[in-house]
Amino acid sequence: MAIALRLASPGPILFRQVRVGYKGSRFMCFKFRTMSVGSDAKTHEAYYNDLVGSRAPMVKLDSSGDNRLIPGAWLLRATGLDELPQIINIYRREMSLVGPRPCIQYEYDRYEPWQRDRLNAVPGLTGLWQVSGKNRTTFAEMVELDIRYSETSSFLLDARIILMTIPALAMQVSDTHRARACAKKAPAARGPGKFEDLISKKDVNGGNGTRSSGATVPAEHGAIVGEYEAWLAGHA
Repeated sequence: MAIALRLASPGPILFRQVRVGYKGSRFMCFKFRTMSVGSDAKTHEAYYNDLVGSRAPMVKLDSSGDNRLIPGAWLLRATGLDELPQIINIYRREMSLVGPRPCIQYEYDRYEPWQRDRLNAVPGLTGLWQVSGKNRTTFAEMVELDIRYSETSSFLLDARIILMTIPALAMQVSDTHRARACAKKAPAARGPGKFEDLISKKDVNGGNGTRSSGATVPAEHGAIVGEYEAWLAGHA
């Protein structure tokens, strides 16, 4: 895999990023690099901000053919193979096999106090959220699943999650492949995207969090989620 990545894109094989883990501790997280060197992280940050507080599924930008990805990287990400270097983090006791995914600092900064309870468990390669729909769930559902895991974790639950990981990854690969196919068929020119009745006033105007119908989001973000929701509706 390392040789393939080096041939596909010049630059380092491993991607290093500071993540927030257990009880808010920071550590250097390792991944196989799947994006071109110097890719702008602000695209993901803006997309994440659109999803927080909404009822839209947490679709990866990969589903639309993210131009930051190196050739074939979407498959590595969909199968979770890009996460394999985190075995290093497990060896260093910064992560575990099972647990919530470690978040990025700007994600953590947006958490409400109760949402930070998802960090009451050691982060893992796989977890309850990952095998419970992942890209088909909302941000709120992810937080609730991770908190539930932190409160009920056990050896038997971990064993069950590990066994469920392969089928969950197979579903994720299928979802990503079909969503990318939908994105390719979509018209090149897209109008303003909308989360109909999904984005809260708090997200748009700093209000009290009541939902506002038709809140406008960046065109590319609304289109990605809209295409994915349309596909899910036909394949539920």
